[in-house]
Formats: sequence, structure tokens, C-alpha cells
Amino acid sequence: MVATKSEHILFLTGKLAEKRLHRVLESMRPVEFSYEVRNIGISVAALMTAQMIVRRLSDLNGADKVIVPGLCRGDLSKASEQLGIPVVRGTEDLKDLPTFFGRDCKPPDLSRYDVMIFAEITDAPMIEITEMLTRAEKYKNDGANVIDIGCLPDTPFPHLEDSIQALQETGYKVSIDSQEEEELLRGGRAGADYLLSLKESTLWIAEEVGSVPILIPDQHGDMDSLFRAIEQFAKKDRPFIADSILDPIHFGFSDSIIRYCELRKQCPDIDIMMGIGNLTELTEADTTGINAVLFGLISELHITSVLATEVSPHARSAVREADKARRMMYAAREQTSFPKGLDSSLLTTHARKPYPYSKSEIEELAQDIRDPSYRVQVSEEGIHVYNRDGMISGHNPFELFPKLDLLQEDAPHAFYIGVELAKAQIAWQLGKRYNKDEELDWGAATPPVNQQQQDNVIRAAHNLKGNTDNVYVYKEEGSTLKASKKKRRNKK
Repeated sequence: MVATKSEHILFLTGKLAEKRLHRVLESMRPVEFSYEVRNIGISVAALMTAQMIVRRLSDLNGADKVIVPGLCRGDLSKASEQLGIPVVRGTEDLKDLPTFFGRDCKPPDLSRYDVMIFAEITDAPMIEITEMLTRAEKYKNDGANVIDIGCLPDTPFPHLEDSIQALQETGYKVSIDSQEEEELLRGGRAGADYLLSLKESTLWIAEEVGSVPILIPDQHGDMDSLFRAIEQFAKKDRPFIADSILDPIHFGFSDSIIRYCELRKQCPDIDIMMGIGNLTELTEADTTGINAVLFGLISELHITSVLATEVSPHARSAVREADKARRMMYAAREQTSFPKGLDSSLLTTHARKPYPYSKSEIEELAQDIRDPSYRVQVSEEGIHVYNRDGMISGHNPFELFPKLDLLQEDAPHAFYIGVELAKAQIAWQLGKRYNKDEELDWGAATPPVNQQQQDNVIRAAHNLKGNTDNVYVYKEEGSTLKASKKKRRNKK
């Protein structure tokens, strides 16, 4: 976020975070704006809601903008409208506030890209059209621009034409991927937008249909035949895409990279495709890292299309990862920067800054707690659990749980703490950012959470006395909490 010199910003917070917020803002001096920090009368800042802000904020004191905690729930646009000035979510963790104001980097624009993703529905002849539409929707949501229908050798495909029609009627661009000339011809005549793949010996198919062809070597590695096909097709003044074929590791991978470099050097202005499945599918490694490196190469060579597949279970998010990678590499190239600090979607198992607080800082935070509700935080030294009675530290739930004062009859609360400790252990072991009551961030490896799901991550009391003034859970009441409350009511 960019703040102007004349801007006066009102930072809203809670009692426990007030001193820390002052420290972070002091560390940012000199700042381009004037500011005020105001505790609006709650203990935990993250429990703030849009409705609460409007109710409690009667005096703006000349503020031009209000910044609230990143975990603040509710519709801030309505709060902005009622208060008459912008109300903006800040960061979930106070230590990330300098980055929020562009101290570490300017917020990157990840809306742009210049690589089309063809997402292949593999073994299409064996799949009903309804299932194709389901997969196509998933691929589109993950970022695919074209749905590729993957045919099988020597396998009848009677519903090929109907599949193309159904996908196009739903709004998808469609390509046909086949080694059979007859299937390519059928696909083109049915109106497929692209044909994968035509060779020098099968260019006659392009004369029969209007589909855009992807051109490949007549024989594997025969770049001369590919160049002849490119030259022949370029004379027709029709669009085409060329693909020199990416090979798997130990089966020509290095040479295939050289072929792409040669193709770009010899043909600086043509559209090029790379099928990335030979690496993501056939390498037993997390596909996020593979996609990051591949898309770095793709960005340098200005390759304009990729063919992505999700056949192997370990490649189940390859399309989504490709979408994140193309945006990140585009932004890095435009800024002439390293692809670092732009987007963390491809950091699925580790975080760049996993431990925002040291053990000594957490001990200092713990000294301000005056209620029995347990807080859980993670530092490089381990997992730390604290409340008004003190802090204990360890490395796994089995070590920590026996030391906690959890009432035996309050099984739901004990279960909740156990879940949080398990998440904290995973975060500590892998080096991931942990926030209590929030799911661990697995980046592009998991589907994004929609706004409705986010809104359901609201507040619920979980301390043993049922005192909602000291709430530290932000999720909607579930069976665990409801069971705990019911048990207390029954005892009364």
C-alpha cells in the first residue's frame, strides 16, 4: 500500500497488540504519513469486526484512512461507506506491516501473464462427456486457457465430435491431441480451436480445417523437419505454434532444452509451446519447484504456451501451479528482478520467513496475558503455549499436552488444543508460518479458499469459563465448541 505525505492514518488494534504495533511503526520511521494507534476496547485485535468498528469508532480525529488487523472479519466496504473514509485490512502479523507499506518491496502486479495453459483431459476416449465438463471446469478455475482432449492410440473415440461441441458450448477453447491423422481431421472438422500435433508429413490436414496447428518434428529431434514445416506454414500467413518437444530427465532432457533455445534463436517471432508433463509427471519431486524452474526457462525464451497434465497423483495441482508460476515469472521479468518476494504460492512446504517471533519475544508477549485461554506460537526454538499462568515450550504435542491444565470433563477444548499443537508441530518441523486458528498455508498445492469459507472463519469462545471477552478462536462455532457449551449448561 502506498501512503501520501499528507495522509493521516488511524491504526485500530486491541489491548494485547497495542505496544507491539507502536514498536513496529516506530521501527519504520521516518514514515511518509502521520498516524494514530487506537485500542478500540478489545483484548485480541484479530477479533475485530466491521460492525464493531462502526459502532465503536465515533471520533475519526481527522483520519484519512483506517487500517485494521488482517484477520478482521466482515464487509469493510460498508464500514468505509458509513465512516466516509477508506477502511483497509492490514497484515495478519504485525511484523509484516513494513512490507505492507512497500518497505521491503512494492506490491507486485500478478494479474498479467503471456503464457497460455493447455490443460489436458487424458484418456478422453474412456471418459463420458459429463466427466470431461467437470474436469474442464476444475482446470479453468485453476487457470487453464484451453482444454485439451487427449486421445489414445488404437482406441475408438465415437464421441469426439460431441465432446468438442459440449466443451465449446460451455465456453471453452478446445484442442485435440492425437497421433492419429483421422482423429485430428475429425477434430478439426468438428471445430477444434487447436490441433496437437502436425508434422511436415501431415500438414495437409491443415488445408482441410481451420484449427491452429501445433507443429512438431517429423521424427523426434529432427529440427530440420520442424524448421521446414514452420517455413511452409508461415508462407500461408496463418497462425501456428511450434513445439520442439521437452524430454524427460536422462532421456534427452538437456538436449531438448538446447533445441528450444535453438528454435527461439532461429525463429525469434513465432509462438512456441512446451509440454511440461514429461518433467512434472516423470520426476518424483514436488511439482511446485519443477514448475518454478521450467517457467523461468519459459519466461526467458518467451515461450507462449504450455501443455500441462495431472495424471500422476503427485502432479494433481500442476495446472494451478503453472498459473502461479507464469504470473510470478512475468512480473519478475517486467521488473528485471529475481523471482523472489513476489508470490509465495510455490512455497508449499517451507516459508521464506517462518518464525516472525523469537522465544524471548513470545515470553514477553506471554507476560501481558491475564486470562486462562491458551495461546500457541512457534519460534525457531520450538512450540510455545502460554496463558496467565505462564509459558511452556516443547517440540511435539505429546511433550506439551500433559503439562497443560485442561479439565478432564472438557474433552472438546482438549481436542481443539490438540489440533492446534499438531499444526504447530508441522509448522515447526517444516519451517512454515503458523497462526493459531488458521489453516497452514500450502500455497498452490491446495485449492484456494473462497470468500464464503473465509467468512466462516469467524469467532467462537473456547476458554474454560466461557468468557467471550477473551476469545481466541476466529472460526464459526463447530461441534467441538457446541458440545463444550452444552455440557456446561447441563451442569448448571
